[in-house]
Amino acid sequence: MSTKSSMAGWIAFAGMVMLVIGGINFFQGLIALIEDEYFVVTASGLLIFDLTAWGWIMLIWGVILVLAGMGLLAGQGWARWFTIVVVTLNFFVQLGFLGNSQYPLWALTALALNIVVLYALTARWSESKDEMFVAG
Repeated sequence: MSTKSSMAGWIAFAGMVMLVIGGINFFQGLIALIEDEYFVVTASGLLIFDLTAWGWIMLIWGVILVLAGMGLLAGQGWARWFTIVVVTLNFFVQLGFLGNSQYPLWALTALALNIVVLYALTARWSESKDEMFVAG
């Protein structure tokens, strides 16, 4: 297997992980909308919106992340840059969630998934671009 093929595999892997990350964010938002007592804001936390607004934001954000993953899996050229931007934003959102979370291991897992996606999309960029995004 050539380096190009293996990197194209990493990009497809990043697309699958983006589907998972987007699904997680979508369900976090859905839970915040359905169950008001599930997420508790502590005194040390910073939440700019009420939980209902935060739930809608996370729900929509999850859909955006899923669309980015689908774009990567479809081999669209725009999806690589778009995913790099949204996964970087998602990293900082999850980093902020880490300080307010009752579940630090979960937040660290989400951060690790974001780092894996960033690596998959940026490592050996020029070698994988031609093979993965022929049509894009």
